[in-house]
Amino acid sequence: MENGYYVDLPAFTGRNVPITEIAIAIGKTPQYIRYGLQHGIFNFGYAVKNDTSSEFNYYCPDKKVWEETGYFKEVPDE
Repeated sequence: MENGYYVDLPAFTGRNVPITEIAIAIGKTPQYIRYGLQHGIFNFGYAVKNDTSSEFNYYCPDKKVWEETGYFKEVPDE
């Protein structure tokens, strides 16, 4: 390969990485991660607020988490 690079990518599945798992991986608290997602500070996931509630739902796909933090954990199918 001429002037090229080969990168061995993880086997992404679209798994929703739990907030607590991300927090442990980057050494922060889950509250820190939630705040960052709610305010658009982090680009590795989404925080969606239900109109009829004060609660948020979070979706952090494994590929976006890996792209932004370098963290990836392969989880076998159950």
